[in-house]
Amino acid sequence: MPEPPTVPADPLLSDAAPKLTLRERLFRSDFWVAGVVRVLLYVALYKALDSGIGWLTFQWQRPRLSPLDPVLLFWQKAGGMLGAFSAALLLAVMEKRRPGAYGLPLRGAFGKLFWQGVLAGLGEISVLMGLIAAFGGYSFGGLAVRGYELARWGAFWAVLFVLVGLLEEFLFRGYAQFTLSTGFGFWPAAFALSAVFGAAHLANPGEGWVGALSVALVGFLLCLTLRRTGSLWFAVGLHASFDFGETFLYSVPNSGYVARGHLSHATLHGPAWLTGGSVGPEGSLFSFLTMGILFYVLHRLYPPKPEAQQNA
Repeated sequence: MPEPPTVPADPLLSDAAPKLTLRERLFRSDFWVAGVVRVLLYVALYKALDSGIGWLTFQWQRPRLSPLDPVLLFWQKAGGMLGAFSAALLLAVMEKRRPGAYGLPLRGAFGKLFWQGVLAGLGEISVLMGLIAAFGGYSFGGLAVRGYELARWGAFWAVLFVLVGLLEEFLFRGYAQFTLSTGFGFWPAAFALSAVFGAAHLANPGEGWVGALSVALVGFLLCLTLRRTGSLWFAVGLHASFDFGETFLYSVPNSGYVARGHLSHATLHGPAWLTGGSVGPEGSLFSFLTMGILFYVLHRLYPPKPEAQQNA
């Protein structure tokens, strides 16, 4: 992701203001007001597109699926991703930028950074579940699916969570992060958007404030990967594999959502501080420990560049 420019003076008050067209003031200005307006416009476009696509999907799938069916969830996330990317493409044209500037360049799609993120996400959820199990809070249980069903559900959840990773990373750390960084700086924008990311998860059934705080910290961690690697591909891989590990491999609640088609008849038992309760493992106090470890590992693996240090 290109370094955002330094925060300039208000172009509307400069001597050059009369020469600026309305389009340039809104879509090319680095002044923070213009950035906030563009993000609000992006959210409005995304909501409109997502609602329209979601309505069509629901009408198409309603005769066959219940509202909580994982297949309907798949189409909802696919529609949301289409809406998020389409809104950014429209604004990229207005801003005269390449869409890859917003954190997901096609050149790095599903490349080395993505797979490093996948390993990091699987490693984090495995350590977290291992700690919970070591203190008597998790039992794997017997297999819930076998043979063809195991392969089918495993592939389904893997693809679904890649869609979730693409949607949520781009929505919270793509266009909005890039645009707000131009006016406020990278880290203030990252802090604000991570807080919104955590708060948005409170709408999930079974979610709580501890889980939402954990999600907000995860968002900040993923912002660090964007800052250090220059793209969101590491974050997409980490996000997707952590959710896959929770939902399918370890078969526990994911942000309060208990899915069918998981690997085993796993159970969480013990106090909420250990297991996360209805939230799932991300509400466990151990999740803050594993995030701290991951922060340190990422800091060592991807040290800051000199220019990033100067502009941090």
